[in-house]
Amino acid sequence: MKRDQNQIEIYNMKRLIINTQKSPDPIGPYNQAILSENTLYISGQIAIDPKTMKLKNDSIEEETNQVMINLKNILNECGMDFSNVVKSSIFLKSMDFFSEVNKVYGNFFIKGNEPARETLAVKKLPMDVNVEISMIAIR
Repeated sequence: MKRDQNQIEIYNMKRLIINTQKSPDPIGPYNQAILSENTLYISGQIAIDPKTMKLKNDSIEEETNQVMINLKNILNECGMDFSNVVKSSIFLKSMDFFSEVNKVYGNFFIKGNEPARETLAVKKLPMDVNVEISMIAIR
């Protein structure tokens, strides 16, 4: 069904595309995040350094830390922080990384205020990384 111009304008008013230079450019046909009313949907982030566009993955801890920094910068672009996050999805190349990722990930949240979350092991991730994290946050 084709939308008329008025429907498209109303739709675009209800959603705002979020992209910041403080996080890496998307590597595919998507945006870093979409803000729809008071809810921010952040696309999966990997450990790309936005300054060099190279992976920071000498260790799983370094890789997870860069992912979390990229997420933090997107949250900050919308005037939010990790206390606004209500849901995270973590994708791991191997569950062998679970405890190391948990440690780094947990350092970004106030104890007792962590969001709902699932962690999944997947066969392969973009650019052959070990971890990818997406988030949903609410103002």
